[in-house]
Amino acid sequence: MDKSLDQLVRHRAANRCEYCLLQQRHSKLTFPIDHIVAKQHGGSTCSENLALCCGRCNYYKGPNIAGVDPQTHLLCRLFNPRIDQWHEHFEYRGATLFGLTDIGRTTVAVLKTNVPMRLAVRKALLDADGEF
Repeated sequence: MDKSLDQLVRHRAANRCEYCLLQQRHSKLTFPIDHIVAKQHGGSTCSENLALCCGRCNYYKGPNIAGVDPQTHLLCRLFNPRIDQWHEHFEYRGATLFGLTDIGRTTVAVLKTNVPMRLAVRKALLDADGEF
């Protein structure tokens, strides 16, 4: 990926993970850029298919483009930061991320956003900074 595309993705995301909203400044590791639709599924390396992603969200998302909604048990696509509005699908209540829709619930489940370690990190950041 060329430098200008990398910079565009990071600037567009305001240096936040586009899935969990963690700020880059709270990580010692540089956030990777995620192919929303993985190359193995025909996704391309273009701005419309790229999202800034923290290391944990990137690890759990992997090449997934869908998952099973834990409420309905139906197959559902994951959140796509290029076509979906974050606040329509998610909300934070303290350090816990809640899915408001089938897409939100499925994404929270697949990305394991609320496992104890991730909750503890967000809670510590909230206690220290009032934000994460």
